[in-house]
Amino acid sequence: MSGVTFPGGSKSRVTKAGERIRDECATPEDLEVVEEWRAAHRGVLNTFQAILRNRTRGTKVTVAQRHKRKLTIFDKLKRLPKMKLARMDDVAGCRLIFRSVKDLYAFRAKFHGARFNHTLRNEPDKYDYIKYPKQTGYRGIHDVYEYNVNSEAGKALQGLYIEIQYRTLVQHAWATAVEVVGFITQSQPKFQRGDTRYEKAMALASELLARAHEQLKGPFPELSDQEVLDQFLALDNELHLLQTLRGLNSAKSDLTDKRNTILIFSKEGNLQARNFRDATDALRALFELEKEMPDQDIVLVRADTSEDVRLAFRNYFTDAREFVRLIDGACTKLSGRRVLHRRSPRRLPG
Repeated sequence: MSGVTFPGGSKSRVTKAGERIRDECATPEDLEVVEEWRAAHRGVLNTFQAILRNRTRGTKVTVAQRHKRKLTIFDKLKRLPKMKLARMDDVAGCRLIFRSVKDLYAFRAKFHGARFNHTLRNEPDKYDYIKYPKQTGYRGIHDVYEYNVNSEAGKALQGLYIEIQYRTLVQHAWATAVEVVGFITQSQPKFQRGDTRYEKAMALASELLARAHEQLKGPFPELSDQEVLDQFLALDNELHLLQTLRGLNSAKSDLTDKRNTILIFSKEGNLQARNFRDATDALRALFELEKEMPDQDIVLVRADTSEDVRLAFRNYFTDAREFVRLIDGACTKLSGRRVLHRRSPRRLPG
């Protein structure tokens, strides 16, 4: 790698910039180092999304990619004091959404056997949150790969990481709803912040979805179906969570089928979308917008069609309709189990 410089100068320089951001004493040079390092992940993203799209061609798997937002990177550094920025492994991310758990595991097993030089950094079970759900209720699987190619163009990217997320449609609906709850309330159940009742309600919702729709268990395997249902409904009665989510209007935005879309979500709940045909133009615009709008939630995403953008990044459209539909079905199914031996269960409204 003679003559090739790590993006941002060196791993130690990137880490030093991250430490100064954490301590709120970053210089303009530190921020430039982070921008250069972050921008370099675009090449990693492009490589992996091409591999994944090729391997999912002809299937019903949704593939999307995203650059981690600058504000989210800064927040993660502050939440995790031991995190070294150069080792942050989810700055570049590809997300795959499957119709079933079986399809998910089958694809992942084949992908682990793929012949390329990129290195899987984790043991298969390390980030398997389907087998071992998080206490928040998060279910899905993550893999972290280290980029490694022999081409001259790729040498500068060696050592950068990318995270691949595998979710089913059911798991994705829950994860979307958690993000939406974070937008519309003062609480952040995803990060265990704020009113703990939201965190508990969403964890119980995850348990309901796992049992009713995927014949699996979530974060409360020791509870009976009735206990899960009763505890969730009691909290929902206090928080009016489902009622609130039902009442949300999906944000309107001008999405086209250009492949690169910048989503801008304001604190007031307004959504703007800016579309770009060229990935380089989109990345340049992203960095400019982050400077112009430092308090806005801005993300650059890529998917094949506008519908794929809406599916993979539904949280940005304040859209929890699928979550509500699945929860309604889960409540019907779990409550119905208790009366099957007496009479046919009545379907609940919704």
